[in-house]
Amino acid sequence: MPLGKLSLVKRKIAMRFAQIPLTIATILNFCLSAHAADKLANHYPQAMNSGCMKCHADIELIREPGSEMLERIMTEGEAMGDPAGCIVCHGGDPKATEKEAAHTFEKFYPDPGSPWVNQNTCGKCHPKHVDVQWRSLMMTEAGKIQGVCWAFGGLTGYEHLWANYAVENPENPLDRLGTDVYRKYMERLKKMEPNVWVDRHLPLPDAPTDISKVKEDPTLAAFTYIRTECQRCHHAVKGRQERGDFRGMGCSSCHVPYGNEGFYEGADASVSHIDAGHCLVHSIQGTREAKVTVHEKTYSGIPVETCTTCHDRGKRIGVSFQGLMETPYEAPFAADGGPQPKLHTKHYIAMEQDIHYLKGMTCQDCHTSTDVHSDGFLAAANLAAVQIECADCHGTPDQFPWDLPLGFMDEYEEKPAEGPARGLTTKLNEHTLQGTVYEPKDGYLLTARGNPYGNVVKDGNEIIVHTANGKDLRTKSLKQLKKENLISERGLVSMSTVKSHMNRMECYTCHASWAPQCYGCHVKIDYTGNKECPEPNPEVGNDPELQAIKLVLNEAVEKKQNFDWVAAGRKHQEPEHAADRGESTYDLMIPGKISEQRSYLRWENPMLGVNGEGRITPLAPGCQPSVTIIGADGEPILVNHIFKTKGGAEGSGEDGTLALDMSPTQPHTMTKNARSCESCHASDKALGYGIGGTRPLDKDIYVDLETIDKEIIPNRTWPQLNAIPNMDTDWSRIVTEDGQPLMTVGHHFKLSRALNNEERAKMNRAGTCTACHKEIPTESLATSLLHHVAKYTGQIPVTADQHAGLVHKIVLFSAWGQLAIAFCTPIVGIIGFTWWRRRKKNDKGEVE
Repeated sequence: MPLGKLSLVKRKIAMRFAQIPLTIATILNFCLSAHAADKLANHYPQAMNSGCMKCHADIELIREPGSEMLERIMTEGEAMGDPAGCIVCHGGDPKATEKEAAHTFEKFYPDPGSPWVNQNTCGKCHPKHVDVQWRSLMMTEAGKIQGVCWAFGGLTGYEHLWANYAVENPENPLDRLGTDVYRKYMERLKKMEPNVWVDRHLPLPDAPTDISKVKEDPTLAAFTYIRTECQRCHHAVKGRQERGDFRGMGCSSCHVPYGNEGFYEGADASVSHIDAGHCLVHSIQGTREAKVTVHEKTYSGIPVETCTTCHDRGKRIGVSFQGLMETPYEAPFAADGGPQPKLHTKHYIAMEQDIHYLKGMTCQDCHTSTDVHSDGFLAAANLAAVQIECADCHGTPDQFPWDLPLGFMDEYEEKPAEGPARGLTTKLNEHTLQGTVYEPKDGYLLTARGNPYGNVVKDGNEIIVHTANGKDLRTKSLKQLKKENLISERGLVSMSTVKSHMNRMECYTCHASWAPQCYGCHVKIDYTGNKECPEPNPEVGNDPELQAIKLVLNEAVEKKQNFDWVAAGRKHQEPEHAADRGESTYDLMIPGKISEQRSYLRWENPMLGVNGEGRITPLAPGCQPSVTIIGADGEPILVNHIFKTKGGAEGSGEDGTLALDMSPTQPHTMTKNARSCESCHASDKALGYGIGGTRPLDKDIYVDLETIDKEIIPNRTWPQLNAIPNMDTDWSRIVTEDGQPLMTVGHHFKLSRALNNEERAKMNRAGTCTACHKEIPTESLATSLLHHVAKYTGQIPVTADQHAGLVHKIVLFSAWGQLAIAFCTPIVGIIGFTWWRRRKKNDKGEVE
């Protein structure tokens, strides 16, 4: 039975048999579960002497037999009095034979990977990774926080002030993980962008509980939004328990497999198979050597869907990489006739998948340990945390990757990097040696910032990418492909002939086939019913009975609340909650229920702008909120309100500009064939002028019977679309034709912006067709004659290739013709002048 149908069966059985005795449920669970991986006792018979094995005798191996990690666990476990090794990671009492006694021991860790306990577990063998986790962007989420604050009026300006927890950099710059070259490079970037590579973060402020304060200052609602909607993915919490969102905490977020349905499918009968929220099997996933077996299927590496558990919102790079884009529609219908099941609480349509995904690569095959775990120093935005660039592996048509200078495509300046060739290396960073170590061949390739790719090596004229799932992909650099004439004509023109493309653009500007574009985020923050003390009603006076009735009525109103994920993480800081495997028992509801809607969704040909590296890149809506806030009494505080930035921000005037943001993005939708030239050079959308076909949104729109002069006839009529004040344009229009910004573009970095006047002028080639066809076929004598000749000789171009051939011929003929005129005119003049002089001289002689 397919896994999808099996999940539905499990759910139905779970509901039907929820009340049956545990013994029967256990048998049912075991029958539903396919045969899982090898058992610990099969390889370590002494493990059965552990009290843990009374319940967990059928548990899967945490790592494959013979692995260094498993051998170390078993050896250490034996020394600690547990022949099964369980307490090395989980703690507990290995001598106890009853669950309560074993699990209520002073130190028991249901999720050993949790950052609140992993210094005692994972940190025994991986101390550096555990140390740097608190300064990783996946823990601080500082960029996301600053982004929402920006959308609510630029509360912290360009400063990335807050994170989920108070954290600061080490004092010693040598504590930064990486090569010496990398450390020096990062110090330079820190000086260039001190608001991004910061020294410390302060803890995120609390959300408002006194809603009267929100009425006085509506920007306080930003903290309700951040805490309840945005921060559920950070690694210090287990997060939302919905389909597609199940995961562990800390190290377990990535290194322990969870299925999208959240069910345990191993062979241990003591672990529920019908309660969602458990790992798929009791095994660690990570490197090529770490083999995980489920239902007799063995894999290695971290599946893409593990990453997508979190990377399905914001820029949506995880689902986009897989070829999925969210949709408000529930079609196509499921096998039982019901709606498409929600994944990450969304419905999806199928899109083109990234070429790396189709080749069998996962996220970790490009993204390095530094990208994910951090280098131990704070980086407050995605672009800052990621050290890799496309050219690191592919090079350019004119340079091999190892011939490029450091910083190429990572300049943070509006000019290409210069300097000596970065070369290769045969030495890996020490903290990466616990992963798979591949033979360097001719040498490991280096990232744009100077760290080695541990899985990418040069081998003669080829580059080998060793994937974590076991593939050894051989590829050729662009320069090698050019040498072998394997690049298309269009590719050579765009990458080699027009050199400014490679000097100023990201590779994915052209090669991203689509990008999710969710225009207009209509956010409602509803505080209805959240009155701590009902105020006396003057209409009922001080009558105790009437006041009591009013109190009952107030309590009958549903309190709009949501869960505070930042407070949940901080609750884990309390010693008695450090080892909790999740937050399901925490009473941390705070005032404010969030709901979101979009204006419209697009995917094709994203517009272009400039990112923080100074390169032209695709743009997609980042945070474009139109905010509606409902007070505790159910009455609106704000309706369809767009906040403005502080005056002067992003080149605006004293009044600021709309705090709507278009985000420079790497869509992770790469294809071999790039977008067409016309999609940029003949597109108002690409230039930033908008999609077109829309109208301003700052006035109410009525739809009813009307006169010829557009006057609404009925009196009893209501707006179909209520106005969004200040929105006198469309969500997709970011700049005017004369260069005035209409919203912001990437507020994290100094260089990110819309295309400027000069760039748009150079890029815009609209009207090129008219330039030729205004004379064709009969508007001038020459074109008319040529057209008639072509017509009667069958040479009028019909196909795109024929038309391109004709234009190419005209260009060459014109160029050579003008060149001939330029060279021949002086020659003819000299010859003519010489002839004239001789003729004159001869005439004079004849006269004499």
